[in-house]
Amino acid sequence: MAERVRIQKAVANAGLMSRRAAEDAIAEGRIQVDGTTARLGDRVDLTAQTLTLDGVPISVDPDLETFLLYKPHGVISTASDPHGRPTVVELIDSAKRLYPVGRLDADSEGLILVSNDGELTNRVTHPSYGITKTYLALVDGVPSAKSLRGLVAGVDLEDGLARASSARLVDESRRDRSLVEIVMLEGRNREVRRMFDAIGHPVQQLVRTAIGSIRDPDLKPGESKRLSAQDIKTLLESGVPDG
Repeated sequence: MAERVRIQKAVANAGLMSRRAAEDAIAEGRIQVDGTTARLGDRVDLTAQTLTLDGVPISVDPDLETFLLYKPHGVISTASDPHGRPTVVELIDSAKRLYPVGRLDADSEGLILVSNDGELTNRVTHPSYGITKTYLALVDGVPSAKSLRGLVAGVDLEDGLARASSARLVDESRRDRSLVEIVMLEGRNREVRRMFDAIGHPVQQLVRTAIGSIRDPDLKPGESKRLSAQDIKTLLESGVPDG
């Protein structure tokens, strides 16, 4: 049988708070196990049960790992590639079997999560949890205010309507190209590029700069860092669920 540990110890060991603070959170009814409000003295199976704090899942299983990686241009967002191309998983220093969380096109770069946490993967990739992805797009020409509003209103693509949460000009100092920040909820294949193609401003370079609340401007291409339990809680709290 898997070891069962007291909830306050599990929460404290995850690095979210002290054991005393965890005891207070339990007494206040803020922690649940598999949907049931926890009580002081309850024990939890770290590998099989889900803990939530204020309704947000918290990672207490010590075998779970999540890394924030700056994916370089040309690296594939898969765990393996039959054509021998470099993958995001190969850039992570871990003995665990990890997988990319969502996708980032080979010719795009920027932040991507690599993890073995299935609950986190579901919440980050499913649009209903409202965790946005922010991009900087270097595009041909300078989109008009009307065109940018059109990205938010929705662009008809061959696989359905695509909408941005927001889109704004960041730099329009040159007439032949400009920098646009675009925030997305979805992550369909090459969606951002196809949206800009549809409004007549093809993308020259695309960089993902944030996943929800998670940013790290100090990360260089190919570099990664392991996220703490607090980082993950903050990330999941940054979502705005539909409805």
